[in-house]
Amino acid sequence: MVVNVVEYQQEFVQVDGARLGIQVYPEPVGVADAPVVLIAPAMGVRARYYRPFAAALRAAGLAVVVADLRGTGESTPRPSRTCRYGYTELAADIGAVRAALKPRLDGRRTLLLGHSLGGQAAVLHLALHGEHEVDGLALIAVGIPYWRDFTGPRRYGILPYTQGVAATARLLGVWPGWGFGGRQARGVIRDWAHTARTGRFPELEGVDTEAAVRRIRTPVLAISVDGDQYTPHPTLDRLCAKLTAAPVERERYGAPGTDLDHFTWVRAAGPLAARVADFVTTLPAR
Repeated sequence: MVVNVVEYQQEFVQVDGARLGIQVYPEPVGVADAPVVLIAPAMGVRARYYRPFAAALRAAGLAVVVADLRGTGESTPRPSRTCRYGYTELAADIGAVRAALKPRLDGRRTLLLGHSLGGQAAVLHLALHGEHEVDGLALIAVGIPYWRDFTGPRRYGILPYTQGVAATARLLGVWPGWGFGGRQARGVIRDWAHTARTGRFPELEGVDTEAAVRRIRTPVLAISVDGDQYTPHPTLDRLCAKLTAAPVERERYGAPGTDLDHFTWVRAAGPLAARVADFVTTLPAR
């Protein structure tokens, strides 16, 4: 399916001294009160990268909003030694964006869609802040990057690499983005490295996040991508196993004749967009 990439409207949400950039796409043509997909990107990936995917979702009849993660793209603050934020703030930011959009989107089905780090943030948002205004959760190329879930020689490189990144961030006060993840606050790297080392979400502000995740009841569509170098299939299996109270539809995605990986699926996502739209139609009324 060929879709035309359209322009979005750039907006901003102020929260806790940060400015979150959100990209609001035009409503899909001919669809009244279309369901809304709120996309949370991967670590270091700008919201505008998802323009082809947004176009495919719109063509499938969905309204689309993409929110830059704190410190990435149009969102501030730029990661520095003075930044203290981590997973706690990323999860709360999703709620702030959703609240800012509420006057326009109230009453319409809402789907959170997370890619990689954005998927972890979306899960933690539901676990820590409730599910009352979210109808469904889609996870694409997301996982708990626990080192034991990787195969072959790479398994033995994941642990020292992730913990080396965390040690560098502690030493410098910020992760400079050397070859991975873009520039990141050390708290984000600390929490991400914890998942790679232990296979578990870190405790956040005294909350047992593992227990909180087990209480999520929101329907989940979980799709891992063939060729994904950062969150291969077993890492999403591990995350889905934590969602013990939620109905989970677990699938794998591959496009014949196309070399897919953790990022390039976005540019070959027509079938994925159609699958997401189909999933939305099955979501029960809140």
